[in-house]
Amino acid sequence: MEYVSTRGGAGAVDFEGALFSGYAPDGGLFMPQRIPSLDWDTLRRWSRLPYRELVKELCSLFITAELVPPSTLNDLIDRAFSRFRHKDVVHLSRLKDGLNVLELWHGVTYAFKDLSLSCTGQFLQYFLEKKKQHVTILCAPSLDTTPLPMVEIVVPTGGGGNITAGCIAQKMGLPIQLVAVVNSNDIIHRTVQHGDFSLSESVKATLASAMDIQEPYNMERILWLLLGSDSRLTKMLMERFSVSKSLKLPEDLHRKLSETLRSCSASDEDIVRAMQRCWEENRYLLCPHSAVAAHYHYSQPNSVPRCCLAPASAAKFQDALLRAGLVPQLPPEITALRAMETRSTPLERGQDWAQALREQIEAMARRWAIAGQGVTQT
Repeated sequence: MEYVSTRGGAGAVDFEGALFSGYAPDGGLFMPQRIPSLDWDTLRRWSRLPYRELVKELCSLFITAELVPPSTLNDLIDRAFSRFRHKDVVHLSRLKDGLNVLELWHGVTYAFKDLSLSCTGQFLQYFLEKKKQHVTILCAPSLDTTPLPMVEIVVPTGGGGNITAGCIAQKMGLPIQLVAVVNSNDIIHRTVQHGDFSLSESVKATLASAMDIQEPYNMERILWLLLGSDSRLTKMLMERFSVSKSLKLPEDLHRKLSETLRSCSASDEDIVRAMQRCWEENRYLLCPHSAVAAHYHYSQPNSVPRCCLAPASAAKFQDALLRAGLVPQLPPEITALRAMETRSTPLERGQDWAQALREQIEAMARRWAIAGQGVTQT
């Protein structure tokens, strides 16, 4: 399995190369050169697997055994999920009125990115240890003749990573319908509905703050998939967007996108109402991002089973809960943060904040390493 740039101007790399590269050298994004196709027997077998075993099966399709031996891959995945609070890693809550909420937030930071970044950290450490190297990482928060039943997956969408994964899963053969739900920053909704991939004048501050994104960079991956891996056309469209910050999708491409995705936009008022209704009917607290998905569920009839993704714990969004007249339920880990010392490092105008942050992290890592060796640092 090799990975290629969506813009076609960089050589193919293996999983390790893509992992350490971030953006491709030509400005594009890495994608698998070939999307594996799954047969019904495999899908049926996988449907019975626990989450971590499913991750192992999926990873084995995209990471060669020569690069990471199967036994090592299994150990890395087990280690990645060892700190999750729920035994199943993810948990499906079945609520009233057919509302099914898939909780993706049982990791250490109470957010969905723990699922991917826990694995990413293990893979980075594995490759770095082999090379006897280390890096500093800065992270920022922007799925027969008796086939499996179709399921509609409602995905709260900001940068577009999860909805892109859904598109890849569709292409692999998973019988799902995808809905990209956004807040008032609705560029993806406008693109799906009208083919209008254009920036708004500004980003609106909303209750679903992690989705306050003006430019969803993963749309490039989705367009590349829908264009049949046509890197030349993808590059042309994205360069046009980069210059004008406005792009009208070609008619055929817009048609393919609207056939692949449904979409919905929710206002802050919609978010509050969904949070209130879910609490009144279920005594279940939704975070504002999960409430965007619940708003779609409450406003749209469904003919197939529906699953709404919940990317974060409601405990992380106390202001939004209070806005909805609800009382936050704070776990001890979050309550403890209030008692911790707050420290800051002032920066001079024009100072490289990324370099300053990197130096702070590296200094902290050195202190931890010394402490771990039983040495007192003065």
